Amino acid sequence: MADGIAASTQANDFPVIDLSSSTASVVAEIGEACEKWGAFQVINHGLPLELHAKFELAMKKFFAQPTEEKRKLRKDIGGVKPYDYGYEEFAKNACEAYGHEMEKLSFKLMELISMSLGLPRQRLNGFFKDHTSMGRLIHCPPCPTPQLALGTHEHTDVGALTILSQDDAGGLEAQRTFDGEWVPVKYVPNAYVINIGDMLEVWSNKKYVSLVHRAKVNSERERFSIPFFFNPAYYVGMEPIEELTNEQNPAKYRAFNWGRYYGSRKYGNFKNPDMEVLRLKHFKVSE
Repeated sequence: MADGIAASTQANDFPVIDLSSSTASVVAEIGEACEKWGAFQVINHGLPLELHAKFELAMKKFFAQPTEEKRKLRKDIGGVKPYDYGYEEFAKNACEAYGHEMEKLSFKLMELISMSLGLPRQRLNGFFKDHTSMGRLIHCPPCPTPQLALGTHEHTDVGALTILSQDDAGGLEAQRTFDGEWVPVKYVPNAYVINIGDMLEVWSNKKYVSLVHRAKVNSERERFSIPFFFNPAYYVGMEPIEELTNEQNPAKYRAFNWGRYYGSRKYGNFKNPDMEVLRLKHFKVSE
């Protein structure tokens, strides 16, 4: 997918990284992108174009169903009507191959990120032995007054990383880590947007910062997006990787349980916005 696309960017664009380049150059580019931006896009990532197209078509057919059918699976999040699928559930349907490809790409990216931190390639793999990854299908209909609505409120993702497929309707915006400026994440054909989540911020001892992002609606066009959230096992205890801490760079977060953290964010943010939820700030070590 995305064969032949040049990996070039403007100064204000999120980096586009060609995964078919040499491992050393890819690791270096990912490290710089994670540290300076908290996100990047990938091309030539190995996921077949026809497989992605098949899954995208299935998604659009789903959203074209009568409202009463879609309501059986609807979950309201900030005005958006997304539909979630757990990895195991997803692997049983007609697009089983897509789920497996997302898992393969997730592990590949985690290994490259691990190396970018100066760690062994598979240092982080053990956290995902019983991973709780899931995907989401998002459809935003056209909105006649987009200035009065927000597709998805600003937030960070609670897991390790997110792999996002967005269409050319645009709308995704990210807050750059180095200056706090909101910038649109430009659509790149056949690319995936990769953003750092809370868990990688903890593991990296805040060398990499979880990306704050949001999505705007379009006044004329509907918008489709497909995020895949690569999450650790519920039982995993989260804390900075030992090899990345020392006397000069002590742990910036104390240990906590991933499952409890995820549950608090999921049922607080999405189902009860007024409820105080756990955030990374609650686990910061006082300086």
